[in-house]
Amino acid sequence: MSEKHLTCIGCPVGCQLTVTMNGRDVTEVSGNNCKRGAVYGAKEVTNPTRIVTTTVRVTGGEIGAVSVKTKEDIPKEKIFDCIKALKDLEVKAPVHIGDLILADVAGTGTDIIATKSVDVSN
Repeated sequence: MSEKHLTCIGCPVGCQLTVTMNGRDVTEVSGNNCKRGAVYGAKEVTNPTRIVTTTVRVTGGEIGAVSVKTKEDIPKEKIFDCIKALKDLEVKAPVHIGDLILADVAGTGTDIIATKSVDVSN
């Protein structure tokens, strides 16, 4: 048996979790004050994922960039591939919240969507 110690990011409380493992199998998650903590702890030690947020350049817009994020969480090891795919991307104004910016980013099966609206410049 082995233990891993984590700070939960499932909610603002930040519980100190202890995840007990037997090989690759999670046998117990303790220290959590809510169900999200147990789910987070088990997932973090077996298949860590993250939501990626960044910005993408906008041409012809009232501002020069739009905030974007992955529609769903992606494997942690794909974060840098995701950022690399967005580095030189430019979108044309107007952009609306929820617009698809890039489909299947870095082969993750997850789309990049806009989290802000940008109107055309006057």
